[in-house]
Amino acid sequence: MYPKEFEGVLKCLPKPPDFSFDFEGLFETELKSILMDMQKTPQNPAWHAEGDCWTHTKMVCMELCGLSEFQNLPDEERNVLALAALLHDAGKPFTTREEMGELVSPGHALKGANLVRALLWREMGLSGEKGYQLLRESVCLLIRYHTQPAHILENNDPMRRARKIASNGCPAKYFTLKNLCLLAEADERGRINPEKEQRILNVELARAAMIESGAYTSPYPFRSDVARYAYLSGKKVWEDQELFDDTWGEIILLCGLPGTGKDTYIRMNFPSLPVVSLDDVRREMGVKPGDNQGAVIQAAHERAREFLRKKQPFIWNATSLLPSLRRTQVSLFEDYGASVKILFLETGWKENIERDKERKFAVSEKVISDMLNKFVPPEAFEARRVEWIIV
Repeated sequence: MYPKEFEGVLKCLPKPPDFSFDFEGLFETELKSILMDMQKTPQNPAWHAEGDCWTHTKMVCMELCGLSEFQNLPDEERNVLALAALLHDAGKPFTTREEMGELVSPGHALKGANLVRALLWREMGLSGEKGYQLLRESVCLLIRYHTQPAHILENNDPMRRARKIASNGCPAKYFTLKNLCLLAEADERGRINPEKEQRILNVELARAAMIESGAYTSPYPFRSDVARYAYLSGKKVWEDQELFDDTWGEIILLCGLPGTGKDTYIRMNFPSLPVVSLDDVRREMGVKPGDNQGAVIQAAHERAREFLRKKQPFIWNATSLLPSLRRTQVSLFEDYGASVKILFLETGWKENIERDKERKFAVSEKVISDMLNKFVPPEAFEARRVEWIIV
């Protein structure tokens, strides 16, 4: 069972025997605002002579419904792919602009994934349960990477790139290269442009390469976490190479919205490990969350270095909501010879807000909401180990 806010969307998605979207019905759901924005968003006629973003989206959805591989998917997986097709360009209304006399939409895939994540998590209640999380993040990852198949062969190492993207199928099981290629094929078929046939061929060539990568339907079966992380990090190792683990211990990096329950999780699961908490450092220094955080980060890093020099495992306790912030921390810990495990903690939206209100140092719901709008969960390749946990 899903929350009633999401059930209305599910009813409008394609199902046997006709496999068609109820486009009119979708405008009666929580998706109405996104769909209306897409109706108002023009596209570059050189690549999208069919017209606005919504016209293209409907064409993509109808093309997807005609693919036998889509029709044969299990219900849940088919719903994930259908929802990704419906919302794959949700970021265009916020990124489309004119450059040198042409319309462009740079970064629309990432923006769309963030927008859809926040909507499904907050407005539609798809958070706080593992099944909700798997569906939501599978949809968002498909949106995030939907442009990749058309261009992956331009990459210096297409096989490594494919295996890196596919690694996200571990935490989000409905995200596979196979489903990504189905979405990309529908995306290319659902448009009018002079290079359409060549672009469809590019997707077919990418599909062949992805099948060859050994990660088409599931993440590549590396010999160990050590080998997987080294390979996906771009190190000069083979995909089937076994590597010696030369790290001295593991640092745990927590990731999650304020009010998720990170402090409680630490007390219950790691009572003996020391903690470097950005909130604690901030309060000790008298720095407010909205102030410049440079001095806070510097002080926290020095505390972390003290543990690292002693080869003492510890927990880095911060929201760590952006990939760039996590990369900075992971690089620091690894420079001292440690391995890193990222733990992404999630709870339901309503529970999240209630827990935060009970904290001594609560933040407003608006602040948490704004943070969710920008949040990108940790991907499988960001550290030696990455786990998504419902608390």
